[in-house]
Amino acid sequence: MALADLPLVAPDRKLTGFQPRKVLHHFGKLVEDKEDTEQVFHIIEATKGKTSHRLAWDFIRSPEGQRFIASEVDIPAMLDDHDRWTDLPDNSVGKHYIAFMKREGLTARGLVEESHKWAPPESRPNDLTEWYFNRLRDTHDLFHVLTTYGRDALGEACLLGFSYSQNHNHGILFIAYAAARQIKKTTGTRAPLYRAVREGQKLGKAAAKLAHMDVEAIMREDIDAARRQLGIGEPVLYRECLATLEAEGFERGDLGLTDNSAPAPECCAGGQVA
Repeated sequence: MALADLPLVAPDRKLTGFQPRKVLHHFGKLVEDKEDTEQVFHIIEATKGKTSHRLAWDFIRSPEGQRFIASEVDIPAMLDDHDRWTDLPDNSVGKHYIAFMKREGLTARGLVEESHKWAPPESRPNDLTEWYFNRLRDTHDLFHVLTTYGRDALGEACLLGFSYSQNHNHGILFIAYAAARQIKKTTGTRAPLYRAVREGQKLGKAAAKLAHMDVEAIMREDIDAARRQLGIGEPVLYRECLATLEAEGFERGDLGLTDNSAPAPECCAGGQVA
């Protein structure tokens, strides 16, 4: 069945609303092992409410959404096809994205496979709403590149704050502040962690909805121009927190603050950045 022929909402789709016990259960598992990405999907699903669905439906019905549906582009396959982007300039979004993914040892398909551990495709509703939520997943690492939030624990928390303001899933905001609390508890740092997450929220609110962007077109843009075009501001407090943590003696390896996850200086030069 062509994507355009799918229903907006499948008969078997359920809007469960907020499930606090389920959220706390899976967050406990995430605290035990922050690399257990499957738990994030459980938490998000347990808090996915009507607002998230309304945003999905509005985009699906929009001319831009209809254009993307008609094109049926497989975003993970497109992003992982590095040969496709060999002709791009060095400061393009695509070149920065590929460098980021290689440095981190990631693939777009890998995140898809991680989500399938939580819910195999055959167990999910086959509708356009699912297509939209998959789009949020498939653009996650591109969010990192465009905002310059690293894959360290605080960077992920701040990016979740940013993402919350883009799609209003309360589970995402819960994880963001819970992660900041965990860093505070573990380190006793003086860094303004909660303010950094809040800054992420403000930046996400001010920016264009990144999951609605034309991914292929943005990959070919100059990265500084793309950030200006999308209205992505600079995460000053996030960088301040990283500097404070380092000054307090915490290694980059602590709490997932790896050397590789730090935003590369060359990614942050020459224009408004995030």
